[in-house]
Amino acid sequence: VQLSHLSSASSAAEPGAMAAEMVLNRRPGQPHGEVLSEADLEELAQRKPPSKTSTRDSSTAKSLLFRFLPVLRWLPRYPVKDWLLGDIASGFSVGIMHLPQGLAYALLAGLPPVTGLYSSFYPVFLYFFFGTSRHNSVGPFAVISVMIGSVTDSLVPSEDFMEFINGTNVTAVNEAQRDAARVELVATITVLSGIFQVALGLLQFGFVVTYLSDPLVRGYTTAASVHVLISQLKNVFGVSLGEHSGPLSLFQAIYLLSLLPSCILQTFIEICKKLPETNVGTLVTAIIAMVAIFIVKELNHKFSAKLPMPIPIELITIIISTGISYGVNLNSKYGISVVGNIPSGLKPPVVPNASYFGQVVGNAFAIAVVGYAICISLGKIFALKHGYKVDSNQELIALGLSNFLGGFFQCFAISCSMSRSLVQESTGGNSQVAGVISSLVILVTILKIGELFHDLPKAILSAIIIINLKGMFKQFTDLRTLWKSNRVDLMVWVVTFIATLLLNLDIGLGASVAFALLTVIFRTQLPHYSILGRVTDTDVYKDVAEYKKAHEVPGIKIFRSSSTIYFANVEMYSDALKKKSGINVDRLIEKKKKALKKLKKQVLGGLCPAECHQHPHGEGVFPQDTEAECNGPGVAVIELSGEEGGTPAEPTLRSLGLPQPDFHAVILDFSPVNFVDTVSIKILKNIFRDFHEIEVDVFVASCPASVLAQLERGNFFSSTITKHCFFPSVNDAVRGPVPVPVTAYR
Repeated sequence: VQLSHLSSASSAAEPGAMAAEMVLNRRPGQPHGEVLSEADLEELAQRKPPSKTSTRDSSTAKSLLFRFLPVLRWLPRYPVKDWLLGDIASGFSVGIMHLPQGLAYALLAGLPPVTGLYSSFYPVFLYFFFGTSRHNSVGPFAVISVMIGSVTDSLVPSEDFMEFINGTNVTAVNEAQRDAARVELVATITVLSGIFQVALGLLQFGFVVTYLSDPLVRGYTTAASVHVLISQLKNVFGVSLGEHSGPLSLFQAIYLLSLLPSCILQTFIEICKKLPETNVGTLVTAIIAMVAIFIVKELNHKFSAKLPMPIPIELITIIISTGISYGVNLNSKYGISVVGNIPSGLKPPVVPNASYFGQVVGNAFAIAVVGYAICISLGKIFALKHGYKVDSNQELIALGLSNFLGGFFQCFAISCSMSRSLVQESTGGNSQVAGVISSLVILVTILKIGELFHDLPKAILSAIIIINLKGMFKQFTDLRTLWKSNRVDLMVWVVTFIATLLLNLDIGLGASVAFALLTVIFRTQLPHYSILGRVTDTDVYKDVAEYKKAHEVPGIKIFRSSSTIYFANVEMYSDALKKKSGINVDRLIEKKKKALKKLKKQVLGGLCPAECHQHPHGEGVFPQDTEAECNGPGVAVIELSGEEGGTPAEPTLRSLGLPQPDFHAVILDFSPVNFVDTVSIKILKNIFRDFHEIEVDVFVASCPASVLAQLERGNFFSSTITKHCFFPSVNDAVRGPVPVPVTAYR
């Protein structure tokens, strides 16, 4: 055990130097079990050079085929006896749900109902080959449908298809032309969304969903559910409205907040104005359907353990209401709007209209990201519950291919439905085979049964949509939970909700992500700085301000930040370190420079020219035997030369009459640091320099290997700052710093 001294003059008389009895000097080759610096560890452990990842196996055609077609891997090992019956029952149950939801979500997207059936068939069937989640039920989803609906309303409004009826002044919408134009537009959006998803998946950008935090997604889907609810009120009350869409298209009346119109409140106000025109038959039909669906769904939830499969109340409601509508002729007698013609059979693929690409590229990207975020979130929940893994990048590719190929067959973009996925799991679904079964149910419907739903009231589909929003509206309870747990996440939730309402679904998503990232940056700029102390009778170090039994090690300041350090907060890191040290480092350095300058003037001014002689090479020197006479009275001279022929010694703070720090070492705990940049490297060098100016050594503890490598690449290390200043832990740094002479920094 040796005493660690910063300088012979500064440490000999300091009481804090007693702490140096804990300091062990280490050298490579010493016995195992004692303190090692990072430099010692590299030599002793023989650190390996960075290895290059071999791509030999992954480059083979077979591995690529198995990677992009997971069905080739799991289908040959499919346990038919154990899983097949469960998958068939589950697929049939989910298929029954697909039928009403497909029709309803097509209506939500502003498209003909048959496109909902197409979207419940083609993408679901394709996912069987490319997907990795065994329980996700992909297909139409309310949030994605309303995102698509906002685009169709803005780019292909009904007003563009008004025609005069039989030469009269009465106008009506040519629904056939409008629907054809909207299908063409939506097919283009779907194909473009698929291209984005496949491209991101091939580039291994599956992590992009990490930028959509859970509060953001929940706030976004809650706001989307409000959009959905307002959009369906016209079908519930049986009134016709103008189409309002676009950014800030929801709140026209808020003049003080914005001079631009905004759509939800505008739509709501228009509905209120047209309440006297309400179709009573439509309203009664919707209310009866909502009450029946709600009650049966609650019973399904309450008796889920006893029921072999949930009661398909949505399908039952559709069948009964269609029969009543056909028998009573609700459309002609009571003016209740019905679905209309649903063509039978499949249609040939059609190439999307590329001229729309420029107009919908932003919407397509937003749909791609939101659809994937919802799908992978559910997929990981089920995978964790049932003990298998979901490949995030392959899921992105699977969704992308489902959308890309489905777009050629008049499908709209799909995602994953929680309600259908829960039914698929609870009814015995074990694999993607359940998805194939459900798609076959829809195929039969498209080929033979679809046309029977001609007289289905639209109010029934709106009722199905509204009742299925119950789960999303429950997310309002997040406000109370987040208020108690995390106020920043609460801000993200609220800002996302408001932005999505005001700025529409696509721009609102971008604004929400930007705000969420700003909160991360904000939090890294305001970390918690602390001075650590050793907990009594342990080698554990805790914040002395928070723990009574944590005491500072005499003579050593251990500093920790709760965040990584980078260009945006490294200046604050340096300032906090100097403030927490208890001394004004910059002021002390300034005083030292002034004292040195004054000393130099005193020494040079006190020389007697007659007594000085010239060095053979022309350099002036002080004659040692006449110094006292030349200095004159009252001038105290500091010896500027060291040993004879040696390097001149640096005056110490004590010799300059300046106050000395009550500590001799600073240890920076780098355990929270996960990266450094060029700016932070520069400031760290300045920290080492400034503290050595006031005769304090600086050491770094718990620095990750990746950060060490970044420091090396940034030319941080030199002859004065070496890896001997770095230690694997705070305790090692306290026990074993190797003193670096202060003169080395001059």
